[in-house]
Amino acid sequence: MKPPAPFGSSKGSWPFTDFFFHAGFENWRGYSSPNDDEDRSDIRRFHDFSRRYLLESARERSREMVVFAFVVAASAWPVVYMVVTVVKLLLRGRPLN
Repeated sequence: MKPPAPFGSSKGSWPFTDFFFHAGFENWRGYSSPNDDEDRSDIRRFHDFSRRYLLESARERSREMVVFAFVVAASAWPVVYMVVTVVKLLLRGRPLN
């Protein structure tokens, strides 16, 4: 329970006002700066986190590109082999029947 106001008690006064209200502005300096020490560490932590995320995603992207290149090369190999075989067949000059 809150202590009574030190400057007297008027039981029937209206409006009832809480003179001991505290909004919670600890260390309020009268302005809000984006470069406070606390904010700077939060910004630095977010910057480090995003940098690590981007590095990890770049590594993952490079792995995926290597796997994709392997799949494309494996699927293109039969087509290339067929083109080489057809060219050799046509260069020999054999009849088609």
